[in-house]
Amino acid sequence: MMKKALMVLLVAAALLGSTAFAQDLKIDIQVDVTGTSRTNYSSFEGPVRYIAVDKDHFDGRTGASVKGSTHVFQTYRVDVLGKQVLPDSIRSSILYGVNGADTMKGDNLTVEKARSGEITVQFAHRGTAYRFVTDRNGKADVVNGTFQKRAIGTISGHDPQVISRDFSRNGTAATIQWDKVWDPRVSGGGAIEGSDKKTGNIVDDKADSGSMFYWRGALNVTFDRNVLKISGGLDAVKR
Repeated sequence: MMKKALMVLLVAAALLGSTAFAQDLKIDIQVDVTGTSRTNYSSFEGPVRYIAVDKDHFDGRTGASVKGSTHVFQTYRVDVLGKQVLPDSIRSSILYGVNGADTMKGDNLTVEKARSGEITVQFAHRGTAYRFVTDRNGKADVVNGTFQKRAIGTISGHDPQVISRDFSRNGTAATIQWDKVWDPRVSGGGAIEGSDKKTGNIVDDKADSGSMFYWRGALNVTFDRNVLKISGGLDAVKR
């Protein structure tokens, strides 16, 4: 815990020393959404020395990432007070690059590309649905773009997600009805079977307005032959 706290303090010191840095955080992700390819990877590099990974990937023997992307990226996800500085959907996308097919299937990772060019990435992880949508050129602006999340279910330990019947025909992630999830007319407060928890309303999945800094910029997103790629650089901006 002390080591992780020190990492976060170091990145905060680096970021708050200036109003902005040119492409402080560089991201490169490749995910075959079918889970059948072994070419998936996640790479990222930020302003803190050594807090980076290059072509990290899934280790089928251990069931984890080879280079520890899951905990290493936390340094760039929150500020020293634990407040969100980047959409969680981007953080999760990075982790899909270092996870196996079971995780993608369990989260019902779904990517669609419209004829007009917009790409929609959506999934449900530990009872929360996430969605981000690019513009027609495949750009995902982390400040001004469409990034949303919604509580639609729950989970107990490592058990499969239980999704509210408001959004799933049989209460599983596999049958999530995304059109209902992102329909604002379907209000929150619905029951989740076998739990005392309730569903939530649609909210923005973006940096906390009270965070010490936030990431600004647009990432390039492509989707071709079941392969999702996300890449680009983001600037750190002090509040």
